[in-house]
Amino acid sequence: MAPNGVQMPGKSLSKDLFEDMGRKVENMTGGGNSAEGDSEPKVVEEIESLCMNCHASGTTRLLLTKIPFFREIVLMSFSCEECGFKNSEIQSAGEIQQRGARYTFKVENEHDMARQVVKTDYSVFKVEDVDLEIPAGRGQLTNIEGLLSAVKADLFQHQDARMQQMPEVGIKVGEVIQALDDMLSGKRFPFTVSSEDISGNSFIEPSPHDSTGKWKRSDFDRTPQQNGTLGLGDDVPAPAGTETGAPPPTLRPEYHASNLVGGTMGEPRTISTNNVDDEDDEIHEGEVYSFPSSCPGCTRPCATNMKMVHIPFFKQVVLMSTACAQCGYRSNEVKTGGEVPARGRKITLRVENPADLARDVLKSESAALSCPELDLHVQPGTLGGRFTTVEGLLTQFRKDLRAQAFGLSDGDSEAELAHVGDSVEPTTKRSWDDFFAALTDAIEGKTKFTVVIQDPLASSYVQSFTAPEPDPQIHAEDYDRTEEEEEDLGLRDIQTEGYEGDPNLPASASASARSS
Repeated sequence: MAPNGVQMPGKSLSKDLFEDMGRKVENMTGGGNSAEGDSEPKVVEEIESLCMNCHASGTTRLLLTKIPFFREIVLMSFSCEECGFKNSEIQSAGEIQQRGARYTFKVENEHDMARQVVKTDYSVFKVEDVDLEIPAGRGQLTNIEGLLSAVKADLFQHQDARMQQMPEVGIKVGEVIQALDDMLSGKRFPFTVSSEDISGNSFIEPSPHDSTGKWKRSDFDRTPQQNGTLGLGDDVPAPAGTETGAPPPTLRPEYHASNLVGGTMGEPRTISTNNVDDEDDEIHEGEVYSFPSSCPGCTRPCATNMKMVHIPFFKQVVLMSTACAQCGYRSNEVKTGGEVPARGRKITLRVENPADLARDVLKSESAALSCPELDLHVQPGTLGGRFTTVEGLLTQFRKDLRAQAFGLSDGDSEAELAHVGDSVEPTTKRSWDDFFAALTDAIEGKTKFTVVIQDPLASSYVQSFTAPEPDPQIHAEDYDRTEEEEEDLGLRDIQTEGYEGDPNLPASASASARSS
């Protein structure tokens, strides 16, 4: 265990990490002990700094490293020879991500306790089962066991004084300490931990063998207050020579109606919401509407394009596209409308030949996707809503998973892939390589597999080659939603009947419900 409860990775992984630094940190050269003209890379940079404990001179050591499955970080360690004070922490060496990130992980055995955790200054870490929250603070590089051990030690440190001064609080804290001890000793499996970081730079290590629901990641847009915490906001000046208004909207080719399934219209005309007649509040199919909005990444003004398209034998959907000319943020999503169905729908597609890879697929943001033969499990919310093909969907999953697993900026970059995995344990890297090899074979049509889309809102779609007759390779079944699914979708709190004059509803809510 390192100072301040920061537990470093296992012996082999730590060895790989530090032996590789000489190749990665090219701008750190030898210090005063090196011979003249010696340009041998220096792994650790040492800086003389003030000790905040005794105000004498201490030494801060900096190491730039790359965490497997993640990105670059800076490890910092301070020590003072005068008073013996030591401290260590980490900081992200990369930029603030365009969106925040939320991780959820279910710890089911002792092996899961070794999953690596990166906790930045902005990360809030929670142990869901005991309602324990570790607020944002000092950055840490550790694993789940090390993090729980540090919290347990911190709570236990003042427990005697707490029991004397505030017995009721001490009893509650004692229950939390006992629960943490049971988790660390393996007596309380499973339990769930989560990490939420507004900067998007925290991390819980995934595995290609994780079962459905074991490891989840979802991105979220920051609120104005969260952007202010990160130093982002409307007061950030725009680059010289750029307009402060929304940039002129441009449509990517795949969003033109002529390139979509069933599309027969030509190039649609663009309509600005500022010029739309107030009396004409209808959204017309095939027309592009552009309205100003704020970029989730940099909060500067940008444009969002919206277009309604009809999918044959399904329903109307809305294509949404946002592009920011300032920071380069781009997002494309598909929104489905209509009433909430009484039951969810599970669609199973058997992919038996390359032609099946060209089937159109609409995966709504509420749908989970899995391919049992490929060991691929995608949680609801991943990639948002997408309207593409089977091949396009799997290609996007491969790109995102490979970029995340190996810490790449682009999961399809051959140059980056050629140098990947130097600091990854051989067994772990082999598991990822086997997983991506199987996924690539499926994308190239070399293997048969099954795609299962489970959507509690029944808003997903797979193209049938025999419509309107049943397709023998597609099996669709309706199912009753679970209580967890209804809770996640907020359906258990919706009152659809008898809401008029309900004293438990505010007046504004009752008026809104009646108008809808």
